[in-house]
Parts: sequence; C-alpha cells; structure tokens
Amino acid sequence: MKKRIIALLMMTVMMCMSVVGCSSQSTQKEENETKKEENTSETGGVVKLKIWAEEANWEVTNKMIDSFKAKYKNEATFEIELMQGNDGETKNNLLTNVYGGADIFSFADDQLNAMVSGGALAAVPNPDEIKAANLEDAVSSCMVNGVMYAYPMTADNGYFLYYNKEFLSEEDVKTFDGLLAAAEAAGKKVTMDWTSGWYLYSFFGNTGLDFGLNEDGVTNHCNWNTTEGNIKGVDIAQALLNISSSSAFMNAGDAALLEGAADGTVIAGISGVWNEVEIKKAWGENYGAVKLPTYTVAGQQIQMASFKGYKMMGVNYYSENKEWALKLADWLTNEENQTLRFVERSQGPSNKKAAASDAVSKVPAIQAVIAQSEFGALQRVGNSYWAPLTEFGEAMASGNSKGTDLQEIMDVMVEGITASVGQ
Repeated sequence: MKKRIIALLMMTVMMCMSVVGCSSQSTQKEENETKKEENTSETGGVVKLKIWAEEANWEVTNKMIDSFKAKYKNEATFEIELMQGNDGETKNNLLTNVYGGADIFSFADDQLNAMVSGGALAAVPNPDEIKAANLEDAVSSCMVNGVMYAYPMTADNGYFLYYNKEFLSEEDVKTFDGLLAAAEAAGKKVTMDWTSGWYLYSFFGNTGLDFGLNEDGVTNHCNWNTTEGNIKGVDIAQALLNISSSSAFMNAGDAALLEGAADGTVIAGISGVWNEVEIKKAWGENYGAVKLPTYTVAGQQIQMASFKGYKMMGVNYYSENKEWALKLADWLTNEENQTLRFVERSQGPSNKKAAASDAVSKVPAIQAVIAQSEFGALQRVGNSYWAPLTEFGEAMASGNSKGTDLQEIMDVMVEGITASVGQ
C-alpha cells in the first residue's frame, strides 16, 4: 500500500513538472515571437534602427530617412531614431559600448583602423558598386587590408585658407609672408590654430622630412628634429617664430575666426568647409577660399601641406538589424543624398557624379579643399602625436617666451611623438 501511494505521488509530481515545462517553453516561445515582431530583421514587420549624427545634420538626415522609408515601405515598417553624435568621437563612443552603440554612424577616416581592429564594423556587402560610384581616394580611406568597412560620404574633411577679398588680393594669399604683410597694413588679423597637430602638420608635410605610423598601427616614426639636409628641424621652428612675431598673426581656432570675420577684425583664417556658411554670411561677395599658401623656411618657399580626410558611414557589426542597417547606410551616402547634403549643408560629395556637378564647381570652399588635397596626406597617426605638437605649437605661438634652445624643443617634441603608448 505504501509503495502504491509513493508511486502515485511520483506520477503526480512528474505530471506537474511536465505542465510547468510546457508552460515555460510556451512562454519563452511567445517572448521570442514578440521580440522578433518588435525588432524584426530583414524580411518584414517592425525594423528598429538608431543613427548617431551631429545635430547640425539632423534636418537633412531626416529627409533622407523619409525617402528611405518611402522606398521600402512595402518591405517593413521602420522606427529610425536619430541620436546626438560627434563625428570626432564616434570611435571612442562605439568601442566603449559596442553592444549598446548605434546601428549606423558617421565618422572621420582616421578612426577606421581602430574600429576595424576592435571588430566593431560590418563589412560593406557591395564594395564593387561603391568603388565605381566614388572617388578613388575616398574609397581607399574606407578600406583596411583590401576590405571595405564603410561607405564614403564626403570628400571635404581637410583645410585651406579663407580670405576677405576686400583686403586681400589673389597675389597676397599665395604666400604666408604676403598674407601677413597685407593684414598688418590693414590692421587686421590672420588666424590659425597652433594648439592642434592637425593644422601644425602643414609646416612639416612637404619639407622632405619623415613622419608616419609604424606597422604596429600604434606608434609613430619621425625625424622632424633632424640636423641634416636642406631643411632642418630648427629651420621649421624658426619659420614659425617668424610668423608668430607678426602683429597680424593670431593663434586661434574656429570660434575666433568666425567671431573676427563677423566683427571685421579677422580677414583670413585656416579652417574647413564646415565654416563656409558663416564665413560667406560675414564677408558676402568678398568671401574667398584657396589652397594653403607657401611659407618661408630656410630661405625657401615651401607649399604648406595638410591632412586631408574623408567622412564615411559605418554599420555596427552587432546591429540586430544589420542587413537593413547596411541598406540604410548605403542609402544615406548615395548620389542623390550626397547631392542633397551638398545643397543643404555645403558638404563636398565623394560620389563622382555629385562632385562633378556645376553647383559644386561654383563653391570656393570645396574647390579650395580639392586644390589643397594635391598637397595633403591621409591622417594616419598614433595617439602619442597630439600632445607634443600642442606643446610645440604653443611655444612657437608665444615666441618661445622661455628662451629654450630650438634644437632642444625639436628633440623633446620628436621624443614625445615617437614614444610608446603609455609613456
């Protein structure tokens, strides 16, 4: 009797477990189905995507999103959220939290290698099509080891010289000497940011001296302190001191350039296309833009160099809707939308057909960055580059107020540039 009761009890427990198990499986299945419906992948239902974009580009980006939704309205319902992003910080924001990052994001080309190394970017599925449609340099900037990891978006991420034609002639702006002399005579200012290694590269890039990223992708090689050759390191330092000694020179960034252009105190400045709208507003028909001038170093006129760059759209490798994210990134960077971005935001297209339009050819800023690109190089530098250049630039802008030996200054700068990470 006792055994029979125990057997009945065991059967009852097993039946209950079976019911609970079925219920649990059913609940899990329902949750999975609900999640799938809420965040459907590639074949229909609701597709949720997040885009990081700079707020200044939201209005034009929303227009592109609307046209994308209209294009694919019969394939899915889209919930696309624009989120505040900074193109210069995309790499850091993404690699810090790749799983929580946006599905799609814009960024400058110098961040590409780090994001690829971090496994954060999805490869472009149609590279041949993208290569055929875009400028060769822009395409190259999107590739690592022969694989394309982003869609080219703009070809204007460089810098050049803005100038006010009321005070400066085409001849004046050909050389830094002529530029400063004319500004001095007018009692006006010329700006350039010497706290940034991005701009300071201008004085080194075309001198024949050596600089670049090592094969490890982390450290730099540099001989900007050389004591041999037609142009030595100290020659460049002295050239900067000569420039900063002019009453017309102002070591200042974009904010000072725009403020000075508006109030009439600044008549020239080195910057990029992102300031074209405000500069044009300030100077009107007198607004001009050209490639960077030459400057005097060791008794020679050397064409100022630049870091040239491109912006692109990438897709998070861990996006839950990766295929749709890739389609949208492709859409946001196609010929039609690059043209729209140019019309509404004055951003230079990387798409060949869009870049060849009559409208683009009539924008001085874009033509200036194209002209300067002949003398530029893609920015490929290790992190140890930036701080030493800031210290060097500030010392030169102050006129070497501490009276430090110039060779010592150059040696210290190069030691910092070539330092291993963490030193």
